[in-house]
Amino acid sequence: MTRTWRWIGVSLAVALLAGSAMWRASIVNGDDWLPISQEELAMKSLAEAPGASAVVLYRQVDRDDGRSPHEDNYIRVKILTEEGRKYANVEIPFLKDSSDVRGLKARTVRPDGSSVRFDGKVYEQTIVKAKGVKYLAKTLSLPDVQVGSIIEYKYTTDYRSGWVYDSRWVLSDELFTRKAKFALRPNPDFALRWNWPMGLPANSQPPKEEGGVIRMEAQNIPAYQIEDFMPPETTVKFRVDFIYSEENVPEKDIAKFWKNFGKKSNDSIENFVNKKKAMEQAVQQTVGAGDTPEVKLQKIYARVQQLRNTSYEKEKTEQELKRDKEKDTNNVEDVWKHGYGNGRQLTWLFLGMARAAGFDASAVLVPRRSQSFFNPNVLNERQLDDNCVQVKVNGKDLYFDPGTAYTPFGMLPWWETNVQGLKLSKDGGSWVEVPPNDGELTKIERKASLKLDSEGMLSGKLTVTYYGAEAQTLRLDQNLEDDTSKKKLAEDMVKETVPVGIEVTLTNTPDWKSSSPTLVTEFDLKVPGWVSGAGRRVLFPTGLFSAPEKGLFEHAARTYPVYFHHSFRKQDDIDVQMPLGWKISSLAKPAMLDAKAAVYSMTAEDKSGILHLTRSLRCDLMMVPKENYGALRAFFQAVRVGDEEQVVLQPGSTSAGN
Repeated sequence: MTRTWRWIGVSLAVALLAGSAMWRASIVNGDDWLPISQEELAMKSLAEAPGASAVVLYRQVDRDDGRSPHEDNYIRVKILTEEGRKYANVEIPFLKDSSDVRGLKARTVRPDGSSVRFDGKVYEQTIVKAKGVKYLAKTLSLPDVQVGSIIEYKYTTDYRSGWVYDSRWVLSDELFTRKAKFALRPNPDFALRWNWPMGLPANSQPPKEEGGVIRMEAQNIPAYQIEDFMPPETTVKFRVDFIYSEENVPEKDIAKFWKNFGKKSNDSIENFVNKKKAMEQAVQQTVGAGDTPEVKLQKIYARVQQLRNTSYEKEKTEQELKRDKEKDTNNVEDVWKHGYGNGRQLTWLFLGMARAAGFDASAVLVPRRSQSFFNPNVLNERQLDDNCVQVKVNGKDLYFDPGTAYTPFGMLPWWETNVQGLKLSKDGGSWVEVPPNDGELTKIERKASLKLDSEGMLSGKLTVTYYGAEAQTLRLDQNLEDDTSKKKLAEDMVKETVPVGIEVTLTNTPDWKSSSPTLVTEFDLKVPGWVSGAGRRVLFPTGLFSAPEKGLFEHAARTYPVYFHHSFRKQDDIDVQMPLGWKISSLAKPAMLDAKAAVYSMTAEDKSGILHLTRSLRCDLMMVPKENYGALRAFFQAVRVGDEEQVVLQPGSTSAGN
């Protein structure tokens, strides 16, 4: 959550607090609940949401960004089916250290109108933890929830006092919402603009300011649906974004807005980086006089990544912070001397050292497309929430981000690629297109040497090598996990690729902590009952590692575009030794699908009695409009057909088990 800091005057704070208390009392404070109609109690379905297991009957969000920023929430849900009873398990997320949830009250209203108040235990658990950001959730289970019940809960989220946050109303919910009301009392010390990038639900009026409060009502908000390979939630949910600015009058001209932002950002970064003498000394300690430019850059990159990256460390307690007494970091010289910095500071250190080594290097601000998609027409500078460095090498513009952990040299984290970035300069900068990583460098390669026994059991050795973004993503996901968790993840990922139950044991110690472009995992593998008998023949399916594609894009309809994070390749190379006396009677028909941006192939060969299988899947697509979903789905259906091809084996005297 982005925030802008400023203290608010005491006299104004008192007035805001008094007004806030009156404003929110009706929906959160006390044990009073809004009245429930007989129509709501009797409801068994909702025509506007056919087949829904539950619907939100009413939702109210009252936000106050004044001296004590907080948000009051009131939610009423109708349970329509047995499946809908799961919504009795409530989860309320919040961001640790900058917010907290209090005043939580809940109740269940039975179909006859009687109610039971929740008086059980509220738990707190971690739901997201990455890059120094920790999301927690208050969780509770409401009592006596049955089909026809109504559940209600209300709570207040308090935000850090003295801070002003960019606020947001998220209109879309997992459930269909019948009616919702939203209100925001802005912080009066800042200029404010608001927009709704995804539009608004049908027949909804835009937000209006009335008496210093921005209000909006909406009805019949469609449910937010979860689909495979879908864009980030923020790009498909109805929402209203509120953006605070220190400008007296918010700039409305798009070009001027970004020029002003570029100048301001460039000044700040140059002040941080401009330590030429210190950077020259750092370079002298890092590179050799006879190194080529490419080698110099690689050494600088590696040296920066050797420093402590505090963005990826385990969260410290207050006692640990006091004990460590980490020093303030005001510039790249401080980062170098201290031997640590956060991810953003380390990337700017690389910028300073690259310049000191004689490279033409520029700071580039980029959006994080794992969270949202950049739209320059939306005048929100917080969209450019990540950073990298452009370096000219042999006439080519290359991009680097050593501040994101485990990023191999010559690559960027996938979420910083294929985006529009702002290359900074003293005149405000210019837009650049940050290219994708080389698709050939991102793949999963599986090599297996197996034996088939007369009972139909496959067993042997398997090596899975993750390349590029696949390797980095795994390392990031497991950054703070212990060896047991890492081992389980590696084994589970193999289990998920085989469409039957298997036994798999990790046998090596993968290199989880480096920025190597590869991550190698080795296993002992057993696959019981992989073959099936058909009279005197035994059928051997070719798609041993095909499970991820088996259920992909099964639904004929699609709500959102298909969004692949990056290009990928999957390559399988499998040798299977036959049981004594068995023969390969008939090979599977080769498969070849070439859709240009997506290609699939499968072959089966008899190599002196050893069955040799190869499978390759390449996808260079990123965003597929839902209008083209049918063609994409047809391609993956054809992939499934190829994976279901079978090799016919001729057993010896002993038949394989089914």
